[in-house]
Amino acid sequence: MTILAAGDHFVRTDLLTGALRAELGGGPDGGPAIRELTLPWPVEPFGRVAEVDEASGTEDLMIEAVGGIEVAVTQMAPFTRKVLENAPALRLVVVSRGGPVNVNVEAATGRGIRVCYAPGRNATATAEFTVGILLATLRRIPETHAALALRGEWASDHYTYEKCGLEIEGTTVGLVGCGAVGGRVARILAAFGAEVLIFDPYAPADVPGERVGSLDELMSRARIVSLHARVTPETRGLIGAREIGLMPHGSVLVNVARGPLLDYDALCDALESGQLMGAGLDTFAVEPPPPGARIFDVPNLVMTPHLGGASRAVAEKAARIVAAEVGRYRRGEPLAHCLNP
Repeated sequence: MTILAAGDHFVRTDLLTGALRAELGGGPDGGPAIRELTLPWPVEPFGRVAEVDEASGTEDLMIEAVGGIEVAVTQMAPFTRKVLENAPALRLVVVSRGGPVNVNVEAATGRGIRVCYAPGRNATATAEFTVGILLATLRRIPETHAALALRGEWASDHYTYEKCGLEIEGTTVGLVGCGAVGGRVARILAAFGAEVLIFDPYAPADVPGERVGSLDELMSRARIVSLHARVTPETRGLIGAREIGLMPHGSVLVNVARGPLLDYDALCDALESGQLMGAGLDTFAVEPPPPGARIFDVPNLVMTPHLGGASRAVAEKAARIVAAEVGRYRRGEPLAHCLNP
């Protein structure tokens, strides 16, 4: 068996190879052959390659790399129809992400190639980041840091009642969606002493918080709202002007999930009017936002460039998850995270 380890500068090639060696054995004493390739993301942005999204590298590069390969593990490599058609020996593609958007799953299925992914790899990192950006927004941390560090201003006016932020303890926090990330956020916020509301009919029973029957109820009761839903046709544009208008005046909204969940013009309107005291964003309608985008000019907005899942532990965990799947494949065991078994 020959394996392609196509890493990048986050889930590094040496992490993939090391995890595969630990799982399968190898090196001078035997084990499967591993061919290595390093793709340019995030030094170069990912993008659409032919019919697949969020990919790094080119079809020609991958066609050259997959010759004679039975198993491929990657995070960002584009496995398009054209690449798959030029990989006659390929039988398994394992993507070290929460979803294999860089793989044409239909074309893979048609060629008898199984496609696996790595659910939950970044759940802890994203949950911790969500709480971090929430705290930064509530307490004006980036704004006051910039005033002091960049301009030498001792912004003591932030001690005035009008400019003081909120505490999490004793505050009602609403979570829209409660999967792997949302459930962890709920537990952290409950430990802070928040009153947690959850709008998600599939929320696990062991996650702390009051279940509410409608999005409107959550928005009207929560002083802080954090988005954790997946993007589907039903959730695209889920939070707009009407929903934000239901929130108590001076509330806070955080999105470390996906950009299409939120109407960003409505968010900007709410920040400018004071309906929202602040907002924290790690994801955007267009990434990166174009120069001159309105969000660069609105007040009380904390922004980061889609870093919620960026931790060393995520890269290491992702490598272990894909290596374990390759181990199951090699031993003839059922695959744990296969989209097309």
